[in-house]
Amino acid sequence: MKIVFFGTPAFSVPFLLELIRNPEIEVVGVVTQPDKPAGRGGDIVSTPTKLLAHEALIPVFQPSSLKTDQHIGKILKNLDADFFVVVAYGKIIPKTILDIPKLGCINVHPSLLPRHRGPSPMQWAIAQGDVTTGVTIMLLDEGMDTGPLLASEHVTIDADEIYETLVAKVRTIGPQLLTSTLKRFAAGEIMAIKQDESKATLTRLLEKEDGHVDWSQTMEQIDRKHRAYHEWPGTWMFWERKQDVCIRLKINALRPVDFHVDVPRGVATIKESRLFVDCKDGTLEILEIQPEGKPNMKASAFIQGYPDIDRAMMR
Repeated sequence: MKIVFFGTPAFSVPFLLELIRNPEIEVVGVVTQPDKPAGRGGDIVSTPTKLLAHEALIPVFQPSSLKTDQHIGKILKNLDADFFVVVAYGKIIPKTILDIPKLGCINVHPSLLPRHRGPSPMQWAIAQGDVTTGVTIMLLDEGMDTGPLLASEHVTIDADEIYETLVAKVRTIGPQLLTSTLKRFAAGEIMAIKQDESKATLTRLLEKEDGHVDWSQTMEQIDRKHRAYHEWPGTWMFWERKQDVCIRLKINALRPVDFHVDVPRGVATIKESRLFVDCKDGTLEILEIQPEGKPNMKASAFIQGYPDIDRAMMR
């Protein structure tokens, strides 16, 4: 079975590795996004899938756009692939490309479609309080994760689940589900099922502002947001320390506590070298905090350097 793999970030790597290691599959090409500058030095960095492909001596293609590149279509046709497999490629794939492989274009989506279509399904699942999510293998069409379903597997979301641990769960079960589905579909053992549009929900790309904490929300809502956005954009608040001095404080660890400090919502309080902020229905303790441009620190260390945060309004 000849495969062309489309993928870019580290999330894609275990899926590509599983395909490379399978003796019944030949990965004949990898399509990934162009190299980009990263870090303070702006050094050009290869995508994780490109690095793996080079190790495995697989040809790599990095078109700036699948729509406008005049050569990529011909290159992909010449690879004579049975399937294109897409795992977090990060760009829209036009119909002219979707129509190239003999058996179809297969996509891996980290949710139980049609719930949480779009680019941020795992963050959405945690933030909205879902108790289960999953991995779906589907046929790609021109819509946003709207194609027919081939297979899925459930994943439990634990009460303390953060984005990174959920990613690890998906990357554990997803690669084997992908390879088994490819083989079964090629053998005619799977019938594609149309999605139920009445159950569809849509996510969007996260922005930095999404991590801004609203202290009028409940403890549960803020805790879910913190766990969902743990990797990026993080959760944060503003402290107007004094006139014309506003500090962004990133919250790196927090927990609900079973008492109220009895101050207005959003007011920070120091108690026994611990930092608390009240919200709609209770009190959250800030365990680790990071002022913008400074290293992360324990709340007790932060309080020593910023004792005037006591009774200050967070917004």
